[in-house]
Amino acid sequence: MYFVACYLTLVLVINPLLPYATCSLQLARRAPGTVQTNMSRAPDRLRHLLGHLDRPPAAIRASPTAVQAYTLSQPLNLRYTVDNNVLTPEQRLFYEENGFLVIKNLVPHEDIDKFRKEFERICRQEFEVPGLVVMRDVAIAKSEFVPDQRAVSKVQDFHEDPELFRYCSLPQILKYVECFTGPNIMAMHTMLINKPPDLGKKTSRHPMHQDLHYFPFRPADRIVCAWTAMEVVNRQNGCLVVLPGTHTGTLKEHDYPEWEGGVNKMYHGVRDFNPDHPRTHLEMEKGDTVFFHPLLIHGSGMNQTQGFRKAISCHYAAAECYYIDVRGTTQENIEVEVNEIAKRRYNLDEFRFQDAWAFRARVVQGERISL
Repeated sequence: MYFVACYLTLVLVINPLLPYATCSLQLARRAPGTVQTNMSRAPDRLRHLLGHLDRPPAAIRASPTAVQAYTLSQPLNLRYTVDNNVLTPEQRLFYEENGFLVIKNLVPHEDIDKFRKEFERICRQEFEVPGLVVMRDVAIAKSEFVPDQRAVSKVQDFHEDPELFRYCSLPQILKYVECFTGPNIMAMHTMLINKPPDLGKKTSRHPMHQDLHYFPFRPADRIVCAWTAMEVVNRQNGCLVVLPGTHTGTLKEHDYPEWEGGVNKMYHGVRDFNPDHPRTHLEMEKGDTVFFHPLLIHGSGMNQTQGFRKAISCHYAAAECYYIDVRGTTQENIEVEVNEIAKRRYNLDEFRFQDAWAFRARVVQGERISL
């Protein structure tokens, strides 16, 4: 039994999650009259403690009492977030377990209204933005709409538009982004989504997917998306749907889903995921922002209202991230598609997938290191 006690003391001393237990065990050893009572529970305690030690970091759970006791000793040492005292322990543990975190009322309505006006000006073709990609829903792509927001389902790569790109450098956004990327932050991909009313073909849906499928840079844990509702977003107008916890898995194979009404360009979906996995519908108010991991499986439903559902987003990465070659991987299909579009648009004979992202990338905090 003395060996078990010594082993327990060693385990507890080297495990930063349980400093308070070390003290209680050592006190028990110094009180001869109580050693036998405490040590009679040693096998159960050993199994319990080793169960905690065998867990990967992302699987750690804690009750409110455990969190309170833990925060009094030292910072959390978790996988998907960094220590900077912005997130509460409860928020960090929630993101670690679920892969997303909603911050209410983060972006002021005044800023959102300015982003909306800029988007409407783009739709009316009042000016041109270099590199901007204007997309239409497949159901309205051939419609004879006048140039306004009814004809546009999404604009992306707005890094050359000063007003829209201002979203990416908002201090209140970057304060939270730093919790996932660290202090050197690159804005990698920008979008303003204008989900149109569904015309009965269900094309306003976005298939369940992982954003990492589109990104030739790593590590995934230092990438995060900020997605802000520009108005009330609910199940009726096609809010985001996430599969909590799927960020702890691997990147899955993606391709176009076989949908009867057709699929929008670049809307790849996960080929194989558990359809019975619990889902969370992220209903949000104007200004609410969700931050989520690039491996989190997510999508959105149909817009069953008469209005357009708007949201603005940016994918960020730590400037220390690096580019990878995706040839021979499950990402090769998106690389081929992107390269073909780039060659047609820019008349280039040679174009690398990584080049497309290096061209878009903008430093928004700190310094540019690798990306």
